[in-house]
Amino acid sequence: MIHQELLPFPALSVAENLLMGREPVRWIGGWIDGVERDRRARELLERLGLTMDPRGRMGDLTVAEKQSVEIAKALGREADLLIMDEPTSALSERESELLFGMMLDLKARGAAVLYVSHRMQEIFRLADRITVMRDGRHVATRPAGELDEERLIGLMVGRALSGFAGKARGAAGEVALEVRALGRAPRFGDVSFKVRRGEILGLAGLMGAGRSDVAEAIFGLAPPTSGEILVGGRRVRIGGPADALAAGVAMVTEDRREYGFVPEMSVKENITLSSLRRFCSGGFIRGGEEAAAADEQMRRFDVRAAGRDQAVKTLSGGNQQKVAIARALLAEPEILILDEPTRGIDVGAKAEIYGLIGELAAAGKAVLLVSSEMNELLALSDRIVVMREGAVTGEFGAGVRAEEIMRCAVPR
Repeated sequence: MIHQELLPFPALSVAENLLMGREPVRWIGGWIDGVERDRRARELLERLGLTMDPRGRMGDLTVAEKQSVEIAKALGREADLLIMDEPTSALSERESELLFGMMLDLKARGAAVLYVSHRMQEIFRLADRITVMRDGRHVATRPAGELDEERLIGLMVGRALSGFAGKARGAAGEVALEVRALGRAPRFGDVSFKVRRGEILGLAGLMGAGRSDVAEAIFGLAPPTSGEILVGGRRVRIGGPADALAAGVAMVTEDRREYGFVPEMSVKENITLSSLRRFCSGGFIRGGEEAAAADEQMRRFDVRAAGRDQAVKTLSGGNQQKVAIARALLAEPEILILDEPTRGIDVGAKAEIYGLIGELAAAGKAVLLVSSEMNELLALSDRIVVMREGAVTGEFGAGVRAEEIMRCAVPR
């Protein structure tokens, strides 16, 4: 298998990575034959048209070069079944062409290839049969000749969201957040959009498109290297989350267990963590005020717990997400970034979160909603900006169809 996420040994050589577990051994003494190992590694690299030194350190290679080594490693096993998960995500056009040639050669020799990709051009060029999965379930399997891009996108999109109707809101107000030509190479570049008060702006795109990277850059988790961020029409410099909070920007991150809360702390401590200075005097926390603020947020967001002192790690996923949102809003931001706010929570909790997002916009907050769920974006967003491979490729208003968004999101 060639994994989407690279799995190299960075401190070892290219040859050591290529032949890990298959090292040639001298008959006498059982030692690894380094000369023969390097020769075999060079031979594998040449099959893909790669000229790198097999004795070079793996950690010194570019992402594309590491990806190429992983591919050469898999091809060198002469497997009967080869699984490729987004293998061209970091490759140039020339490198991709060489890989396709190798795949067709493997197929001609009787090997089976399972090729996972969002790239339409690659799918239709390489596949004999196409299987579509959505939300962890099998949707359809068809001979490639029976499908075109339109039909395939239709299978990928699926049916409309049921059980939730977005609340009608008034006209959006003035611009609360604007990003101009924002960039952080190599993740994304030249990204520009505006979010108005009372508006939910959806940020759409496939995995790796750069949506979360843009959100993290605005909040200062990974500051941008180029471009401008304007809050309320004023340019602000955000070098970290403290700067963002001071500017009136809060965020609920994609990975709540990693960044959304401190598992060993209580519900109260997690809710007040970002706003703790409000409850401090002379280096001491005013416990009564902190507890009152936590109780108020728990009531406001209907956090179901035995009490404010319950460990947040013992709550359900939906209640943990409400704690993360409660903490973000206790800082009284004017702009709220929500990155995958309903990931990993049940249908009932989703409906509650949807209602809460709508209420925030109705109260005049500017909401930037990052989501992988097309139906979620269509149900909640007033406008949708689409990203592909680190760049903005489209912007749509109300009434947009899922197929139009997918056309902008799917790599060509």
